[in-house]
Parts: sequence; C-alpha cells; structure tokens
Amino acid sequence: MRDEILDKTKIKKLLFLGPRGSYSDFAKDKFISAFELDCVSTNIKSITGVIKALKDENSEDIAAVIPIENSIEGIVRETLDNLSSLKKEGIKILAETTLNVKHALLGYSDKKSQIKVVRSHPQALAQCKHYLHANFSDSLIEEATLSTSAAIKSLSEKDKNIAAIGSVECAKMYNVPVIEEDINDEENNQTRFILLGKFLSPNTGNDKTSITFSTENKAGALSRVLMILDKYGLNMSYIDSRPSKKELGEYVFYIDFAGHITDEKVIKAFEEIKPFSKMFYVIGSYHSV
Repeated sequence: MRDEILDKTKIKKLLFLGPRGSYSDFAKDKFISAFELDCVSTNIKSITGVIKALKDENSEDIAAVIPIENSIEGIVRETLDNLSSLKKEGIKILAETTLNVKHALLGYSDKKSQIKVVRSHPQALAQCKHYLHANFSDSLIEEATLSTSAAIKSLSEKDKNIAAIGSVECAKMYNVPVIEEDINDEENNQTRFILLGKFLSPNTGNDKTSITFSTENKAGALSRVLMILDKYGLNMSYIDSRPSKKELGEYVFYIDFAGHITDEKVIKAFEEIKPFSKMFYVIGSYHSV
C-alpha cells in the first residue's frame, strides 16, 4: 500500500485497550479531541487483541489506541512485540500522547488489613511495588489483569478481601469506593500512548520516526545502522531489541529518532540502511498531541 497522508475524516472507528475507564480510554478521548474525530469507539481486552482486530479489519476507517511506554517501568513489551507485525497491512503510528498516571487503591474493604489480594495490570502493580510492600504482609497475592479497568470492573461488594489498583476516575465510573489515593511509588509517573492507523502523518517539522528492522547475525551489523543515523545527524531517542522468534540469536531492533520520513536526510539514511537489513519497516513518522 502506498503511504497516504493522514485524513482524519476517514477514521470512523477507534479501538482501544479496555474496558472503559482504562488509561487507554482516557488517551483515546485525548486523540479524539486533538484530531476532532467523528467516530465510534470499541474496547478490546488485550493489546494483542487490539492489534489483531486492527489488522483483521484492515481498513482506512479503523484506528487504534494502545500504551507503548511508561516513565517508571519502561517499554510495554506486548506492544513492542506487535509493532513489527504491522508491515503487511501498512499500519503506522499516526500520533502519540502522554498521560499523567495517578494510581489509587480501590475496593469494598472497610480497612486495609482485610485485603488479601490486590489485582491490576502488571505495570500498575510494579509502579506501586514499594507501597504494597510497606502496607501489606508478604502473603499478599498480586493478581495480574489485562488492564487497570478490568481489575476495577471485576471487584464485588461481597469480596472485601480483594482490592484493585487503578484511577479514581475509573472507580467513579464503576461506583467502586476509593480506599487510598496517590499510591504511586514515584510521583512523576507518565504513560505514552500511540494512535495506529493506515495513514502517514504529515510533516510538522517537529516529528519523531520509529523504525523496526533485523540484520544478519554478524558482528558490527547493528553498529553500521547506528553509524548511518549519526552520519545524517538523526538524534536517536530510543533503541531496543526483541527476539525474532524465528532463530536463536536473531533479534528485531526498534529505534526512535527525531525527523520525518519525508525529510531528505531521513530518505538518504534509509537508502543506506536497507542493504544491511533483512527486514526493514517504518512504523511511522508522527508528533505529540
């Protein structure tokens, strides 16, 4: 598929990691407002499920919102593992946005000593690790859920020994009491979300480009790519790797750098990088909203 410049009027359906009340839901609202989208939204219970639905529908009418990185816990591995699979359908990152994350302890317990189980998304549990250790015994059971909102939605008045970690806003949506607010271990807790779709975002002059690629399993293969980016003055802000899942010792790399795919220096850099790559895909050129 040839890259078409983003036409926001074509987006009629927006998928997001749910249930409603998740941080992805709030990020979805931010994208809708920023792009003035006229669309319906559908929540899906897992990141992989969101990506699968986006690929299955394979339409310019569909976009999706998922988390990609947290300032405390780092990259969301499930998202990263799915990004290289977008090449066949021509799906790209259209924009990104960042939300402040403030976790609360939620549930129907009369006092914290009643709580024997705390459930939430694994990243939320990790972001409140010190709080949990300081306020509960070692016998506390931490249950992982697919999202913070799924954890909150699962609570029942009958189970006073089970609590959840999530947002106060989500607790209000599901009428779940707030036991304690602001339980983050770190005050500056932010999560970055991306908007995915079958377009190329326009060049704003203040863009970021994300690429994924694999190289031959040879010494110096990755360093050649990094040297080319440096040659053209492309400031790299992120690099990571994940197993290719095809061959032991083979990796897929992910890089973010400042610039847009239509910039002349980016075009020249890609021309030099591609001969060293077994697989190469531009996941998107985009800006923050």
